[in-house]
Amino acid sequence: MEGVGSFGAGRAGGAFDPVAFIKQPQTVLRILSWVFSIVVFGSIVNEGYVNSHSNTLHCVFNQNDDACNYGITIGVAAFFASMFFFVLDIYFPQISSVKDRKRAVLAELGFSGFWTFLWFVGFCFLANQWQRTSPDELPLNQGADAARAAIAFSFFSIITWAGLTVKALLRYRLGTDMSLFTTENIEGIPDAEPYPGYPTGSGIERADTYQSPPFTESLGSGPKGFQIPTY
Repeated sequence: MEGVGSFGAGRAGGAFDPVAFIKQPQTVLRILSWVFSIVVFGSIVNEGYVNSHSNTLHCVFNQNDDACNYGITIGVAAFFASMFFFVLDIYFPQISSVKDRKRAVLAELGFSGFWTFLWFVGFCFLANQWQRTSPDELPLNQGADAARAAIAFSFFSIITWAGLTVKALLRYRLGTDMSLFTTENIEGIPDAEPYPGYPTGSGIERADTYQSPPFTESLGSGPKGFQIPTY
């Protein structure tokens, strides 16, 4: 549950609720990012290379192999990263260390922000190369649907990864809710009783409360003055 404990997760050791986990916006964005990455690199791998007037396969994006390689690389990397962070989201509430939670959130924030930028570059790169592609390079319009799908889902990936970046930033800014660690919120521990104060007296001192000194011998009973010793 978001907003409950340290960095948006509850106390470590709590029960895992799969229904609530799937309904989280972060989980939905994670699954969409995973699906979009499959569409991008799958479209390029399957139909992104055509042979025009030769037996050599060329990239459908203006015969620029760098465009296809770029789309495949960021798509495959996003595919594995989505699975990794999905598993991390499941395990995250079980992390008891606040420092480890902070590291996980910072790692997600940095990666999601960086991959949002890479998807933006990929979308602009693929769209630009597709605009420069001549119809003569695509006999019978080969690979056109795959190229359009890769461009479209690259754009959609920008949105999902940007959403994941925002969610990670919110979790990082949420930080640690220290109110969970007060004694009032710990179950099974009663509130501490106040320390009893010192007993208050009547404020009137009595003379009989004082005792006589232990040495009661009178000073006047001893020899008076200085006596000369006898030899």
